[in-house]
Amino acid sequence: MKMVIAIIQPYRLEEVKQALYAAEVNLMTVSEVLGHGRQGGQHEIYRGNKETGNLLRKIRLEIAVNEAFVEPTIQAILAGARTGELGDGKIFVYDLAETVRIRTGERGPEAIG
Repeated sequence: MKMVIAIIQPYRLEEVKQALYAAEVNLMTVSEVLGHGRQGGQHEIYRGNKETGNLLRKIRLEIAVNEAFVEPTIQAILAGARTGELGDGKIFVYDLAETVRIRTGERGPEAIG
């Protein structure tokens, strides 16, 4: 079991979601976050507004997957988020020690679905 965390541009969320659905990855948590990488003080345009300052609007996706879905999940995020421009984002993959489905009490890979 793995936790895939991706930080992407807000305007690429729909493309990433569609790519994930096509890869049969349907479970995700999406959060709006602030941060910056190498682009630091550069400016971005988000929903027609120019964002300034050091912290830029980003989207954080958290996706728990079983081993067989790790690479398809990564490839889907890359396909949906990549523009080739600075600030496209990052993907992080962590081991999950345990997963428990609250409704049924299922544990491990069965709890992920």
